Amino acid sequence: MSKLKGVVSHHDAEVAELRADHGLAVEYLKAAMESLDSPDDRAAGLLALRTLAEAYGGLGAVAAAAGISRESLYRALSAKGNPTLRTLLAVLKTIGMRLSVEPANPAHA
Repeated sequence: MSKLKGVVSHHDAEVAELRADHGLAVEYLKAAMESLDSPDDRAAGLLALRTLAEAYGGLGAVAAAAGISRESLYRALSAKGNPTLRTLLAVLKTIGMRLSVEPANPAHA
């Protein structure tokens, strides 16, 4: 199979778009993090955070800045990952975001 000239993978295009538009990156992660409530969909939130880590310097650079090993970050942000709160907060801080809380049911706000 030969590579087509000028073709970019969906993942690479997504990473580039998220890197270029921080507002989009925030909304992307907010939407994906809603999946963390469901054990069956939890992987989507972790993989979205992994994609953002790739967009903001790569997993190695984000891991170093967050003070964790690259291998630990790979495991934590895998489809079967289970990051600690410390890891989650460190990665979010490194990519210029923070954790916040919203009511689950806006009618009760």
